[in-house]
Amino acid sequence: MEAARGHRCVPHTADVRIEAWAPDRAGCVAEAVAALVESFTDPGVARPSAERTFHAPPAADVDLLVTVLDEVIFRMETTDELPLASEVTDDAGGGLSIRWRTSATAELELTGAVPKAVSLHELRFGRDGEGWSCAVTLDV
Repeated sequence: MEAARGHRCVPHTADVRIEAWAPDRAGCVAEAVAALVESFTDPGVARPSAERTFHAPPAADVDLLVTVLDEVIFRMETTDELPLASEVTDDAGGGLSIRWRTSATAELELTGAVPKAVSLHELRFGRDGEGWSCAVTLDV
């Protein structure tokens, strides 16, 4: 039996595929962010050096997930930082409010191919039994 909240990388032929699950939508997004970062780094040795916020405006659930993951990749490419921890909450209007504790990418050991984008191919995010789950392919 899987934990009520978690994430993992799963085998994929050319890119990276991640899965995440949690009791609620916000928790699943936070787990997906952790899975994205852990798909190519070892964040366990780094310490947070900054705190950042991000707001994903109301959208369909799958679009919210893509928006948040795309933002992580964008910030990695433009500000050289990655989230070590994510606090995601549903806002009152259907969007998501995110607070990341981040570290410089240089503080993290690379262990795999760096994602360049979120693929829409076979993207899944929604209610799954009593909780939420997602599956995402990351282009590397």
